[in-house]
Amino acid sequence: MHIKTDDTVVIIAGKEKGLKGRVLKVLRKKNKVIVEGRNLVKRHLKPNPLIGREGGIIEKEAPIDASNVMLWSDQKKTRAGEVVGGGVRVQMRYVGSDGSLFATAAEAAKTYDAAPARLPKVRYAPATGERFE
Repeated sequence: MHIKTDDTVVIIAGKEKGLKGRVLKVLRKKNKVIVEGRNLVKRHLKPNPLIGREGGIIEKEAPIDASNVMLWSDQKKTRAGEVVGGGVRVQMRYVGSDGSLFATAAEAAKTYDAAPARLPKVRYAPATGERFE
């Protein structure tokens, strides 16, 4: 999945389109994310004296499909060259021994003297040149 916990994302579809927020939780099996302060729903709770919970109506965040959010970058540029924030597409890249990025694991493994068992990967935004660790 292209989104991880604590990423800043922008919602690109639905009733909250265009709003930003921080990812609180990623539900990988359901392909959904929970974004802080977005997609709020109301839940009615019955009082439960055994655990000390009062009844009432609470608001909490509901999951959003991961395809409806995009990673946010503050370094995105417009055609005129000024820096503005915006959503960016990311690609997975393998990291070589000197920190350079490679598209395939075989290319990255060639840069190591003794290739590690698992090559490090990063998310990379080609439009901004930004790395998301």
